Amino acid sequence: MLKPHAGLRVLVTGGASGIGLVIARAFIDAGARVHVCDASADAIDALSKAEANTECNAITATLADVSDKDAVDRVFADVQSELGGLDVLVNNAGIAGPTGGIDELDVKEWEDTIDVNLNAQFYFARRAVPMLREASGGGTIIALSSVAGRLGYAFRTPYAATKWAVVGMTKSLAIELGPSNIRVNAIQPGIVKGPRIERVISARAKQLNLSYEEMEKQYLAKVSLRRMTTPEEVAATALFLCSPAGSGISGQAISVCGNVEVL
Repeated sequence: MLKPHAGLRVLVTGGASGIGLVIARAFIDAGARVHVCDASADAIDALSKAEANTECNAITATLADVSDKDAVDRVFADVQSELGGLDVLVNNAGIAGPTGGIDELDVKEWEDTIDVNLNAQFYFARRAVPMLREASGGGTIIALSSVAGRLGYAFRTPYAATKWAVVGMTKSLAIELGPSNIRVNAIQPGIVKGPRIERVISARAKQLNLSYEEMEKQYLAKVSLRRMTTPEEVAATALFLCSPAGSGISGQAISVCGNVEVL
C-alpha cells in the first residue's frame, strides 16, 4: 500500500540534480521508468555517465530550459519515445530568484523567476494532461511548491509569489482533472539541505552583514524540529502520493518542512 506500483512512467522536471534527482532515483528504486529534463548540460552529462553503469532501469534525460515552450515540446517527444506514455508528472524545476527589497529588485530577475517557477509548470501540465488521461491506473501530477507558498517571505517576494501561485494551480487542477481520474497535489518543502539553501542563506547573510553560521542559526530557530529537511524526505512524500495508500489524496498542499513557523 505504501509503495507505487512497479512500472510507472514518470517525468521529473529539473531532475538531473538536487531534489529532482533524489526524487527520480527514488522512483527508479520503486520500479518506475523515469525521464528527466534539466537546463544544466553538466548535470545531464554527469547523470548520463552515472546511469551508463547501472544494471536496473536507467534514467533517461533531455537537456531543456523549462521556460522555453519549444524545449518543453522536445521533452514530451522524448518522453513518448522513451516511456511510451506517462503516469506521473513531477513539476520540480525551479530557481531561488533574487534576494532584496521590492524597490531593489531587477525586473528581469522577477520575470525569470515567474517564467521558471510558474509558467513552466503550466507548460508541462498542459502537455502532460492528455497523456495522463490515457494512464490505465489514473494519472498523477505532483507540483513542487514551498513552505514559502504558505507563509510570507520578506525580501524573497518573487519566489514566494510563484510558490503561492503553484498552490492555486494545484487546487484548481485537482477540481478540473478529478473526473478524469487525475490527482493533483503540491509538496511544500521547507529548508532543504543542499547547495541551493546554502546559496540562499549566504545571500541573506551578506545582505544583513552576518556570518553564514549566524544566519543559518536564525533560519533553523524558525523550524519546530530545529533541523533542515532532507531531499529524501521530500522524495518519500512523492512516492507516497503515487502509492495505493495515497490514492484518495488530491488538491492538497503538503508541507514537508519540520514545521517552519515563520520565514
